[in-house]
Amino acid sequence: MNSTQSKFTRETDSENIWLSQNNQQEFNFTDYGVKPTVLGTEAEVGQAMLEELYKTAQSKEGDINIALLGGRGAQELHRLLGELAKTSQADDLLGRLNVFTQDALAPLGMANSFSFVRDFERILGEAFFKKIKSFTPMQTDTKDIESALIAYLNKLEELGGLDIFFIGHGPEENEASHLAYIKPFSGAQSHHIAGIIPISSSILEHHISKFKAGGSLVNESDEKECRAAKYILTLGPAAILQAKKIVQSVVDADSAPAKVKTYAKVLQTALSANKEEAAQQLNSNPGLWIRLHPNTKSFVLPNLGL
Repeated sequence: MNSTQSKFTRETDSENIWLSQNNQQEFNFTDYGVKPTVLGTEAEVGQAMLEELYKTAQSKEGDINIALLGGRGAQELHRLLGELAKTSQADDLLGRLNVFTQDALAPLGMANSFSFVRDFERILGEAFFKKIKSFTPMQTDTKDIESALIAYLNKLEELGGLDIFFIGHGPEENEASHLAYIKPFSGAQSHHIAGIIPISSSILEHHISKFKAGGSLVNESDEKECRAAKYILTLGPAAILQAKKIVQSVVDADSAPAKVKTYAKVLQTALSANKEEAAQQLNSNPGLWIRLHPNTKSFVLPNLGL
């Protein structure tokens, strides 16, 4: 299957491939800003993220579709969910969850210790994955990455899109930032639901150091395979903007001190009322996409210096 035969349109920007839904509606550019909630500890951030999941569960019936955040940002949330899964007290909630990943390195074996899937399994635990309704990772060990990504997007669309996009904030050069793995100058636009982006050595270094700092049990052969990855698969701006709620966490400014300035820039950079100028701002600093969502919670620690 290729994207021209499906519900998705394929666009390229330099070497970046972006997929759009053919029924995409025109997006209304409204800058809502970001109002961070500063909490005292990483554990408090994890609890606050869990409370947002509970609120969504109370406000709707049926399935709850979420995108998991990889790396350090949601580890405390995942520990809490893993502990709950070992009991029966949250079985009803867990049984309603359709869980998606939001980005991935490719090609990369699904068993590689540097894959987000392994990291999720390590912290969330076996009981969590047995109790949830479904788990849909981005396929990273296939020759046809694009078709696999389309299959993933079809499932996300069939289930009605994301109720919660758990998202982080990644530092980039020139005080820019990324969301999911939407990179600066990758050409991401508001109608792009997902993308395939060529990887850079700096991203690989960031990814590998992030996993090591987060406590992943890694080995030399896995690291070698990881360093040979050529692409990043990522959800795009449309997936962020269409999610019913964004829950951001930024907890690792101690180990990633560049986030102090890059997060401050997202807070302080108002988007232009001119659509073309705003598009340029967003392309150069994709962390700004979060300002365009009307229902965003951003939980941060005091180490951001706010």
